[in-house]
Amino acid sequence: MILTPEQELIRDSVRAYARERLAPNAAQWDRDATFPREALRGLAQMGLYGIAVAEEWGGAGMDYLSLALAVEEIAAGDASTSTIISVNNLVTGILNGYGSQEQNERFLKPLASGSQLGCFCLTEPHVGSDASAIRTTARRDGDHWVLNGVKQFITSGKNGDIAIVFAVSNPGGGKKGISAFIVPTATPGYVVTHIETKMGQHASDTAQITFEGCRVPAANLLGAEGEGYRIALSNLEGGRISIAAQSVGIARSAYEAALKYAHERTAFGKAIIGHQAVNFRLADMATRIEVARQMVWHAATLRDARRPCLKEASMAKLFASEMAEQVCSDAIQIHGGYGYVSDFPVERIYRDARVCMIYEGASDIQRLLIGRTIAGE
Repeated sequence: MILTPEQELIRDSVRAYARERLAPNAAQWDRDATFPREALRGLAQMGLYGIAVAEEWGGAGMDYLSLALAVEEIAAGDASTSTIISVNNLVTGILNGYGSQEQNERFLKPLASGSQLGCFCLTEPHVGSDASAIRTTARRDGDHWVLNGVKQFITSGKNGDIAIVFAVSNPGGGKKGISAFIVPTATPGYVVTHIETKMGQHASDTAQITFEGCRVPAANLLGAEGEGYRIALSNLEGGRISIAAQSVGIARSAYEAALKYAHERTAFGKAIIGHQAVNFRLADMATRIEVARQMVWHAATLRDARRPCLKEASMAKLFASEMAEQVCSDAIQIHGGYGYVSDFPVERIYRDARVCMIYEGASDIQRLLIGRTIAGE
């Protein structure tokens, strides 16, 4: 498909920023587990905290394809930063769709404009893909809700300012017993109990959050009581498209590093790109990246047209995430021994890519969703 001039502009401007501000710092951020606060401010100034949110609420007023374009470019510069931006756009998307006028004034505007950062609290220690099995509870107490429970693997759980939290408000109500709440992370009872030591994406904090009698005003109930499960699932399609776009960006950075190395490294009297085995491997890498990109664009375009895209989003996420691991592995192979050491970027990029097959629905879950769709279930 052909991008509009506006979409080309956002792609090119974010690419330039990523090359100038993200890529040169990515290795250091990874080594030190540094949260990229200054770089994020620059992205906020570009309107990338709420790309698909209307300008009246502090967003950029663009479409979902523009969001996918931006996430790819950020990920090509640094995967951790793209995860932070992707999650914030997930949170702003939820508020944009379900928040009241008052809630959007208080919470959406600062999140979309970039003055605050959001996190999404759904996963729990014993619950990943089966969101209906969460155990965090919400008990009504006068004009407040009291939250108790534990959330796991929360991106920006430490550095975030506003959390969307899903909890059981009606025990025994099943999926319709789950509600969503807006919780400022400074609220007493919101406790960061653990920061994960991860394989990759070290610049993005991943936290365990414990809610210990966390009192939330009743006005912070998002949507209607019992609507939480639907709210969570309605935005996972967008999240999967975003992770697919991230996977494309990560893979592209590994491919570009391998291509550069193949031009510089010589063996048997010539640059290794002149050897058919290496040249063919690079050709396969470039082809897989382009196929994944087109799948992302297709799914994003369907979402922009408000057409069903569960299957297409899952296909894009499945293919792109598995493609990214393969391309990153091939990039290491082209580098030989140097690909296995941290002096070269492909070692870090491979570590960053691996989680793409896990979060926002693991590969097996995507296959399950796709299979159900094509079977007509």
